[in-house]
Amino acid sequence: VQLQACGGGLVQAGGSLRLSCAASGRSVSQYAVAWFRRAAGKGREFVSAISSTGDTTDYADAVKGRFTISRDTAKNTVYLQMNSLKPEDTAVYYCAAAGGPYYISSYYSRANTYGYWGQGTQVTVSS
Repeated sequence: VQLQACGGGLVQAGGSLRLSCAASGRSVSQYAVAWFRRAAGKGREFVSAISSTGDTTDYADAVKGRFTISRDTAKNTVYLQMNSLKPEDTAVYYCAAAGGPYYISSYYSRANTYGYWGQGTQVTVSS
């Protein structure tokens, strides 16, 4: 599967953005799809994931209640709706896919679980 992320940009604190991760080659319903981010000078951080069945979603504590992950199987796309953005959300955001029928948070929140990655999209939140 190939992944292409887009939707990043510059937004003021408190604003919103919606990231998209478009898949091609295989259906997103065959994969758990996650969003990770990497801020300048920091390591890659788990943000959110949705299971291959689409019925389980997972969030990092830092974004819980502000971000929502969803998918549209007809468009073969996974979305990350980001509301109430904060300057500390500034980072390059990446989407990633990994196979597996059962969602286990401790497994799918690890970057090295994922074998397929999209290019990053920059999100910058100004104060």
